[in-house]
Amino acid sequence: MTSHKRRRHTPDQIIRKLAEGNKLLASGQELDEVCRHLEIAESTWHRWLAQYGGMKANDAKRLKELESENARLKKLLADAELDKDMLREIASGNF
Repeated sequence: MTSHKRRRHTPDQIIRKLAEGNKLLASGQELDEVCRHLEIAESTWHRWLAQYGGMKANDAKRLKELESENARLKKLLADAELDKDMLREIASGNF
């Protein structure tokens, strides 16, 4: 039994593997063969396809940037809401 070390792929690597896999599938290979060749699980293939389906490498990079920016903005909003709550408490004399 071989143990597979779990590794993270960058969006660039994922898109390249999806493109390579699609070429292999188009040439008549079965999905299980393609996944073995790419060294990923079939579930990973399906997840990647759903997430990165028709993207080009620069689209994926932009998506990651937007996700990171979104997380940063959510944190800023949460901090601002906490500040407002604290100021409300202080203003009402309940501190």
